[in-house]
Amino acid sequence: MLETAGRLLKLLSLLQTHRDRSGAELAACLGVSRRTLRRDVERLRALGYPVEATQGTAGYRLGAGRALPPLLLDDDEAVAVVIGLSTAAGGPVADMEEPSLRALTKLEQMLPSRLRHRVNTLRTATVRAGAAPAPRVCAQTLMAIAEACRRRQRLRFDYAGPRRGPGTRVVEPHSLVSFNRHWYLVAWDADRADWRTFRVDRLTPRTPTGPRFTPRELPDPDVARYLAHQLSSKTWPFQATVTLHEPAAAVADRIWPGMGIIEPVDDDTCLLHLGADTPRDLVWMITSVDADFTLTSGPPELADALHAHAARCLNAVRKEQG
Repeated sequence: MLETAGRLLKLLSLLQTHRDRSGAELAACLGVSRRTLRRDVERLRALGYPVEATQGTAGYRLGAGRALPPLLLDDDEAVAVVIGLSTAAGGPVADMEEPSLRALTKLEQMLPSRLRHRVNTLRTATVRAGAAPAPRVCAQTLMAIAEACRRRQRLRFDYAGPRRGPGTRVVEPHSLVSFNRHWYLVAWDADRADWRTFRVDRLTPRTPTGPRFTPRELPDPDVARYLAHQLSSKTWPFQATVTLHEPAAAVADRIWPGMGIIEPVDDDTCLLHLGADTPRDLVWMITSVDADFTLTSGPPELADALHAHAARCLNAVRKEQG
């Protein structure tokens, strides 16, 4: 059985998960009787922790308080926070480097020596490489959009689209999505009467926000899946569909998020809908799936790019044989 002080810390850690815990569950986790649990709860209350009794579950939860004592983290939680702060310091959200580093320094100073050793071991052994620099996003912009989503208020912003140029948009914001090192806003465009996706690094919110609105139902209940479909099929200057001569289940793990959308046809074939900035990018994406395919639809430039790619591969083999 845990000693009293250690048991109180364990109980507090369990209560900080922000969900109701039954008394039986807490007592079992601590290895004590319900009577001992009630005494421990009273000890926490005496120390200033707002432990509330819950109705129905005969349990407890940690209530909100203005003077809540310091947060307690177990070993794995502390390491997870450090890793998260280290990632944020070099992430795509602007103005977060210095606050993340300050918070990281404060947290590391509070860690016991065994955890500092684990964290330093991970940091010194880790090297970031291979990822292209992500567009920077203003933290205040993210918060403004998130607040409009939460309050269900129309959002006005200046938007510099890649093809239509700058303009002002009025939308009903639905969700912010972090996708492939970019931030996107999924929203109902009031002027176009349709759902749209916007790159957050290309928009500048205007104030004040507009009136409240009644939320609309997104075409797909999975907002991340909906965004992936939009990015693959509608936002690229060059789009194509190819028939893959393998079942959808066989090629699903070869399609990375945002690359394209698979549409099953029958037991032997499926369609792959995809888009890219250039025909050569489309060729690379299609051939990377490593499946026999037939070009179903696409711009004339794609057929030319496929012919050029095939000729280049044949020339390479002929040179090797010669």
